[in-house]
Amino acid sequence: MVEEVTEPRRRAGRLASSGAIRDAAATLFLEKGYQGTSMDDIAAAAQVSKQTIYTHFANKQELFADLVLGNADRVEGFIAGLSVGPDVEEGLVKIARDYVRFVSRPDVIRLRRLVIAEAGRFPELARAYYERVPMRVIAAFARLFTVLTHDGQLHVEDANTAAEHFVWLALGVPLDRGMFISPTQHDDLNHIADSAVRVFLSAYR
Repeated sequence: MVEEVTEPRRRAGRLASSGAIRDAAATLFLEKGYQGTSMDDIAAAAQVSKQTIYTHFANKQELFADLVLGNADRVEGFIAGLSVGPDVEEGLVKIARDYVRFVSRPDVIRLRRLVIAEAGRFPELARAYYERVPMRVIAAFARLFTVLTHDGQLHVEDANTAAEHFVWLALGVPLDRGMFISPTQHDDLNHIADSAVRVFLSAYR
């Protein structure tokens, strides 16, 4: 009976420690970069032993990859909510606003900076991030525009190109501004998203 109670507690403890480790690593990698962060730093921030970290991650590189590719889970949530109702402009405005707010968040911007900074050291990880995050979003938009064309709400001949146009009309300015200067304010994001949809529809409706 004691063993039956103890094992679930141990599993719960391992799950809790892995969450604390991920949170601490995310904060430190984003603040200090890969080279500037040690496993000792992460252990101290997570309030666990370094040996506990190694029960979850083989090394610092594996932990870094877990952080970077974990952003793909957020993308899945965004993609799952993509839909447009009977008013295609209203639907696309909502999608564009949600998208620019999602990508312009300070933590997402910092993660992009970090991936770019470490792309020379970890080119395969950078490629995996690109394929699982930006490319998945474009593919999801392409599927949506194909459906809308089939339904007669859009006129799109090359869905992938249309998706790229939509992404960069909405995201180009706030992404560059966030990467190099500071995040764009909420009202400005809405204005950019709304304008992007109007331009997009002038070409594809």
